[in-house]
Order: sequence, then C-alpha cells, then structure tokens
Amino acid sequence: MLTLTCPYCGISAEETELHPGGEAHLTRVGPQGTDEEFEGYLFARKNAKGVHFERWRHVYGCGKWFLAARCTATLQVFGTYKAQTPHPPADIVAAIRQARPDWNPDWTTR
Repeated sequence: MLTLTCPYCGISAEETELHPGGEAHLTRVGPQGTDEEFEGYLFARKNAKGVHFERWRHVYGCGKWFLAARCTATLQVFGTYKAQTPHPPADIVAAIRQARPDWNPDWTTR
C-alpha cells in the first residue's frame, strides 16, 4: 500500500484516503498555443518506469493538492511537497540521487 504524508496537515495517509491527479510539473498550454501543443498537453504522458512526480489530493483530510516524488517500479516515496512549488525541493532531489545515482531530472526541460 502506498503511504504519502500531506505537506499541509502532516498526516500520513494511505492511497485509499487520497486521490491521484496525474503527472506533476506540466507546462500548461494557453490560448496562444497550437492545437498540437494542446493535444500533447491533454493526452501525452510519459508514464515512465522509475522516478515520477505526481499530483495527489488529500481527499479525506485537509482536501488540498500536493506533489509527490516516487519510484513507479518499487513504490519508494522520496517525499512530498506543496503544490505551489515549481520544482522539487533540494532534500527530495538529494534523496532521489542517493537512491538512484544515474537519475536524470527531466522536469528541468519542461
């Protein structure tokens, strides 16, 4: 069972108390974007095996959205952080690099 800690209220909750919201750190496409860019934003997701950044909502708690870094292969959670953060905090990046030294952060190119 996946257990995540909400960075707002500090409660550790199992995934049954949370609601997944998809991939985090996506670049939104506004009215100035092309149809192809908007289609890519809506439907194209990496779904990669390994380190993944996701959005979660603490449904049966404070109700707020937050972000989580975890490995999709092992379900190891590297940490959670507030949704307003544009990039993962340094302590989470350090935890990922310690567990996976060859990790290449693709969120820097988005």
